[in-house]
Amino acid sequence: MIITKKAIPRRTVLRGIGASLALPLLDGMVPAFASLRNTVAKPVGRLGVVYVPNGMAMEYWTPAAEGTAFELTPILQPLAPFRDELLVLSGLSGVRGGGAHASASTRFLTGTPSKQTEYDLHGGISMDQFAARELGQYTQLASLELALDGRDNAGSCDAGYSCAYTNTISWRSATTPLPMENNPRAVFERLFGDSGSTDTAARLARIREERSVLDSVTDKVAALERGLGPGDRGKLGEYLEAVRDIERRIQKAEQQSAQKLPVVEQPAGIPATYKEHAELMFDLQVLAYQTDLTRIITFMMARELSGRSYPEIGVADAHHPLSHHENQPERIGLMSKINTYHTTLFAGYVEKLRSTSDGDGSLLDHMILIYGAGISNSNAHSPDDLPILLLGGAAGQLKGGRHLKYPKETPMPNLLLTVMEKLGVPMESIGNSTGKLEIEPLSLA
Repeated sequence: MIITKKAIPRRTVLRGIGASLALPLLDGMVPAFASLRNTVAKPVGRLGVVYVPNGMAMEYWTPAAEGTAFELTPILQPLAPFRDELLVLSGLSGVRGGGAHASASTRFLTGTPSKQTEYDLHGGISMDQFAARELGQYTQLASLELALDGRDNAGSCDAGYSCAYTNTISWRSATTPLPMENNPRAVFERLFGDSGSTDTAARLARIREERSVLDSVTDKVAALERGLGPGDRGKLGEYLEAVRDIERRIQKAEQQSAQKLPVVEQPAGIPATYKEHAELMFDLQVLAYQTDLTRIITFMMARELSGRSYPEIGVADAHHPLSHHENQPERIGLMSKINTYHTTLFAGYVEKLRSTSDGDGSLLDHMILIYGAGISNSNAHSPDDLPILLLGGAAGQLKGGRHLKYPKETPMPNLLLTVMEKLGVPMESIGNSTGKLEIEPLSLA
């Protein structure tokens, strides 16, 4: 802690300065954005990850045939309109170790199991954060972490493991899990500011206010720094990194301030139903990509060990207990209904991405979407043969319409390496990876 007579209130800077745009939320507003002029000269790399918990009813997931001849299974059927953009991947396995559910979410993007501890957390840097370090320099927000469930801090978590493991799939460092925001109003304010208006004058006024505050803080920090010892200078350096990131975001907001937008209101909060909540959060993701506020988004449709029930589709049983189906056909069938409901909502999101213009194509044409779970057979908590989908064209680098089956126990991080390369951020390794996968569009030529 810095002790000095020249104290700077912490909230002076860390008060949510960032994007000062405001955008619509309703489906009816999305077409208006499609007609806005796209100023991006060429397609940019974007990554979306959608995670589903508690495993999968694999009997209703895995296609029987490989290659282009595969037929969509019941869980995949909602994605039929996107069959040509769809890659079903089989044979990928998660690294073993750690709690069954704690590791399922932790290893999904890190290739590292959870450490059995409630306080001394340890996972691994997730691939979305590796991508954010590179792609985030071009946007106001480096990444966005979202969820539909609130954070559980003491409830249903793996025994002996912190609930932090099951609350997120994103890790900034091996010891820093990133919180997932589930309140649409908070997400809206983080993305588009809290002025409550898209009026150009209001946006510019807020940008000028933020710039004035930032300049004042920078001057005060510079004066403060001259009287500090080496140790405090190091701590202040970390603080200044955050200040510089805020300055970069303000500059991005200034560049985007002339964009004409419809005037809309912020969302009131979390909708009453799961479906409305999911659709609203998906809408926010589309808008964030469309305005290039961020290029990296991770989203949990529910947290591991979720006990949510789905009476709207005729499933009154809680999800997690139902996942322990003891191989009873009726219970497996109910589990598959939940899995299918998730893919149905996901399909609505994919349709919005496909119908949103981006350069010479659509958002879906130019991005990579990963959809899947960190457990396959839910009853066995199996990390083998994980249910994984890829969607999106990656600006011509991916060709869908295939079921690709890889050798047994091929590390899931091999896929992460492949995706990173197609995003233009190549890496040597992630977690327990052994090399990149072969996913080449030329195989369909």
